[in-house]
Amino acid sequence: MAIRKLPDNLIKLIAAGEVIDSLVAVVRELVENSLDAKADRIFVSIYPETWNLQVADNGEGITQEDLPLTIQPHATSKINNTNDLINIHTLGFRGEALHSIAQLAQINISSRVTNDCGWEIMAENAQLQHIYPKPSAVGTIVRVNDLFGNMPVRRQVNPPFKQQLKKIQILLGEFALCHPHITWQLLVNERLIFSISRSNSADKILPQLLKTIHYSDLKTIKKAIDTPYEKSISHLELVLGLPDRISRPRPDWVKIGINGRIIKCPELESAIYSSFHRTLERDRFPVAFLHLQTSPRQIDWNRHPAKAEIFLDNIEFWQEQIKDTIAEIFKLTDNNISQKWENKRVENILKLAENKSIYHLETPEIKEREKSPEENIGLIDLQVIAQARNTYIVAEHSQGIWLIEQHIAHERIIYEQLQNQWEIVALENPIILDKLLPKQIEQLNNIGLEIETFGEDLWALRAIPKILLNRDDSLSAIMELSYGGDLNSAQVAIACRSAIRNGEKLTIKQMQNIVDNWKITKNPHTCPHGRPIYLSLEESSLYRFFRRHWVLGKSHGIEEKRHKPPLP
Repeated sequence: MAIRKLPDNLIKLIAAGEVIDSLVAVVRELVENSLDAKADRIFVSIYPETWNLQVADNGEGITQEDLPLTIQPHATSKINNTNDLINIHTLGFRGEALHSIAQLAQINISSRVTNDCGWEIMAENAQLQHIYPKPSAVGTIVRVNDLFGNMPVRRQVNPPFKQQLKKIQILLGEFALCHPHITWQLLVNERLIFSISRSNSADKILPQLLKTIHYSDLKTIKKAIDTPYEKSISHLELVLGLPDRISRPRPDWVKIGINGRIIKCPELESAIYSSFHRTLERDRFPVAFLHLQTSPRQIDWNRHPAKAEIFLDNIEFWQEQIKDTIAEIFKLTDNNISQKWENKRVENILKLAENKSIYHLETPEIKEREKSPEENIGLIDLQVIAQARNTYIVAEHSQGIWLIEQHIAHERIIYEQLQNQWEIVALENPIILDKLLPKQIEQLNNIGLEIETFGEDLWALRAIPKILLNRDDSLSAIMELSYGGDLNSAQVAIACRSAIRNGEKLTIKQMQNIVDNWKITKNPHTCPHGRPIYLSLEESSLYRFFRRHWVLGKSHGIEEKRHKPPLP
């Protein structure tokens, strides 16, 4: 569609004009134009000393006739009338961004469409100065020079460049989650500092943004949903970090995307947080990305100039859809929970198990004759017989059955090994780290790792814990340790990362090895985080539960009560 001036009645319906107050705002507007042009490569270059920047893409390009209109106010190819505004499918639609930028800097726009030659315009103070042929590839390059040169106060109130650079990285990462098919590069003074490789789904992008996360730590679900009150289909994509594997110390990694743009939506964010309250420890928060693609008629983007906030119709409906989808991922719906706890028989068996002190609190005094065989786990002959849901080891002994969670049992083994044999070893070739914060450097030094400067914003790590040698994820593990606390916290983090994952299928031999090593640890009752490792179901409790207490047999020292017939 050609670029044209919007009619006055439509201009009045659009929210207040674009506010270009930082490098971040300029990058956001130019990147959105590249996305609307269907680019699959977007490269951002910044030159902080001169306040210059460039955004280059391989999108559809702009024709010679339309190039001069790009710097005019309220000129756009994306909407023509009120109906277009209601049904907007593009990220930009106001026709103000390039005009606003051109008022604050010198701007050059070179572009070429397929089957035509390239052209370039140069503008100052939003006035066209030149237009001339320019050989180029299909796509568009926008160069912004001397940004805020005519408004020195705005330069002075801008945050330090490092802060703005961090925000730009976050911005590009958020766009990448919503548009995973795009290759991204961010360069500062011609030096590549950030890149994202294209993929076919967001769950392949997220590990590129959070280096401590593995693809296997994530679970993704995509579903089609009938749009409320409309004859259309919405699409919901949800990527979750499995709570037994990854979490955050701050509520900083729940991202909500609507129709290709990350937004702030407290209502939808709260639906995600509330769904994790049973699965995450206190003061830990989830990693989640939600992308909802729905009818534009469900959304009013005209709430905020930067489109960071929206009005979403039927918000309660979408909250429920999110909760239901998370429940699907956990394979635990609200109905399952309700049925599980309302089922009296299961409740009884859990109570019987709990009465046997499955958490092994040390405060109650237990008489010698009442002691459970669990009192000294190391002496119990536990024989593995099966694996349940690729998560729980099922083991039996002479007096009952135990369920042992494989990940945290293995975590307990590794944690105590680390405590007893914590060893830092030198590296033949150092690990190179970049963009470390002072607190991260201090943390790595505190836990005994040797780190030294290796150039601008680069550090060389010359020693690491022995357990991390020759591992593919050693770099990710080191970065995770850099955010931790004391040495014990570091050991807990390494143990958790190194342990066998829930969901991994194990052989009987592998499970028996875990059980044999776990039961002789100093504290086999809980993992380093304090979670119980096993559930004990004693035979006597099972007999009572199944009402077979009159046929326990002489092997238990109880005479059969023959006045009642045995149950089938």
